[in-house]
Amino acid sequence: MNYIILDIEFNGRKFASDLPMEVIEIGAVRLNAELQQTDIFSSLIKPVYFSKLNSFIKKKTGIPQEEIDIAPRFPHVIGEFIKWLDRGEQFIILTWGGEDLKRIIYDTRMHKLDDAFWLSIDYLDLLKGYLRYKNVTNDVSVEAALADLNLVSEGNAHRALDDAIMTADVFRAVFDHLDFDTYKQKYKDLYTNAKERRLVKNAVRAMRAQKAAPTWELLVSKHLEGKVTMTDPRKEAELKEYFEAEAAKLPPRPIPPQSPASH
Repeated sequence: MNYIILDIEFNGRKFASDLPMEVIEIGAVRLNAELQQTDIFSSLIKPVYFSKLNSFIKKKTGIPQEEIDIAPRFPHVIGEFIKWLDRGEQFIILTWGGEDLKRIIYDTRMHKLDDAFWLSIDYLDLLKGYLRYKNVTNDVSVEAALADLNLVSEGNAHRALDDAIMTADVFRAVFDHLDFDTYKQKYKDLYTNAKERRLVKNAVRAMRAQKAAPTWELLVSKHLEGKVTMTDPRKEAELKEYFEAEAAKLPPRPIPPQSPASH
């Protein structure tokens, strides 16, 4: 088994736009079964939109505009990356959060490329694995995880390869505490966002606290109306599935004691 630690950078923007954000750098580290680094992949990508990096991205990443200007486009880079990944050996991709793989799939579709490879591979969100290991709920950065584990970080944070190398250090440190069989997954399109799912989760808890049986109809009328747009049936179905899963986690409601029967 090979472990591929993946990180990407993308060209965020300061203003609202219907134009997509795009991947501008891919970095990855290949580890063997003994968790030894055996290879790396690194490439900048020239985006189609917002090809001039804004000041925030340039400051955050340190990527020079001159290097972006001469970088290859996404179809070429992603083709080379797939060749690098797919060597006939079994592998799983590790990411810090779910954004990296999602962005690659979005750009694959934007360029009208086949996404079948990305939908078929196994990946594990190392951030979730780390949070489960530490038994905490608030997200943390890779740098914070390194500090918490007393590991010395090297390289430039917010450059894809350096971030992948640092993430690999965290991965090695928590490897024995990761449940791959339970938490590895394949990419699944989501039509809801984290805020909407958190709203459902909190609403289920609130209904139980108010001693109301959690039902989908009550959730929609009391907690989602005016806050979540439900025009997309895929979003509605996904939220309903999430609601049912959260409701199933609740302990059964206690049965009130019966008054003794009169004789």
